[in-house]
Amino acid sequence: MEIFTVIWQSIILGAVQGLTEFLPVSSSGHLVLLQKAMGYALDGGSMMFVNVMLHLGTLLSVVVVFRKDILALFKRPFKTLLMLIVATIPAGLVGVLFNDKIDTVFAGPQGILMLATCFMGTALLLLLCEIVAKRRKTHEFGWRNAVPMGLMQAVALLPGISRSGSTIVAGTLSGGKREDVAKFSFLMSIPVILGSAAVEIYGLIKEPPVVGGANGALATVLGVLFGVVFAAIFGFFAIKAMLKIIGKANYKWFSLYLILLSVTCIWLNVIGVLA
Repeated sequence: MEIFTVIWQSIILGAVQGLTEFLPVSSSGHLVLLQKAMGYALDGGSMMFVNVMLHLGTLLSVVVVFRKDILALFKRPFKTLLMLIVATIPAGLVGVLFNDKIDTVFAGPQGILMLATCFMGTALLLLLCEIVAKRRKTHEFGWRNAVPMGLMQAVALLPGISRSGSTIVAGTLSGGKREDVAKFSFLMSIPVILGSAAVEIYGLIKEPPVVGGANGALATVLGVLFGVVFAAIFGFFAIKAMLKIIGKANYKWFSLYLILLSVTCIWLNVIGVLA
């Protein structure tokens, strides 16, 4: 790919990653969809490297917004830290055992239809959450919230199932206070992103990508830099927006968007635009 093409496409992907990582619409699903639509494909394993770095960009925004809460994790009695570790285990196990299979399925001929199904699933979860959240009595955040949130985070490894959306739904339906659920959901993204980045970087070290000479290497580096910066910036504003949205439990517009996106994916697949 030409360098300037990589730059503008990386900016778009970074912005979309930053927004959708924390809004309940699935960042991985949008990245898969956009990369297919734009024909964004770097040489060798560089594509995976760029995706990992985009997620690290959004991690920077989490650290900036929740820096005080992150520091508080390491103060006695360490209850929140322990809940965070336990809640991360399901996603870690599923990722190690099935991540390659998930990537293969969604990159295959039925990938777009699978993606559309998962978008629709997220939409229905958000609708259910809005209905229940405004009626359900809440309690102090604890293990009864952290465990189902951890299980849903594992399900959210499927592109199209929103990580933030599904974990917030699980925490809300289990009776957690919405503000506490939101904060814990965002904190849960830290070990998941770091873990997936470590696995992918280790794989890239074992099998370095073939970047196609100096131009290919420069395109990859610039793609990473621009993508990371825009993912971090847009991620910061997405977190701020999502914290306000969660307080009102107003998810219906995200549901409508995901339903329309799901139908659009199916239609584009049927007419052969996206395969």
